[in-house]
Amino acid sequence: MAATLYALEAVEQTINNWIEAGGEISTVEEGVLGWGLTICHGEGLKTAVITEVYLNEWSSAHKIRFYNEMPKKYRQMLDDMENQEGETA
Repeated sequence: MAATLYALEAVEQTINNWIEAGGEISTVEEGVLGWGLTICHGEGLKTAVITEVYLNEWSSAHKIRFYNEMPKKYRQMLDDMENQEGETA
């Protein structure tokens, strides 16, 4: 079964909904044409992981995966980002 790919507008709507619900958005890896690797999380909310997918030289799409609880892999990425920000401040 192929993964569902989403356009930039759908990702932006998901992110806006997350912010309106009081969630946080963390960009782990900057994208080239889109959102790269972005984690949407928050207290009482599911976790959404948005991943940019290369299509060709001129376009990309996104995969969005929802989790009831944040996987350890993504929690570690966020913790590492927070530690790096703390060291540079």
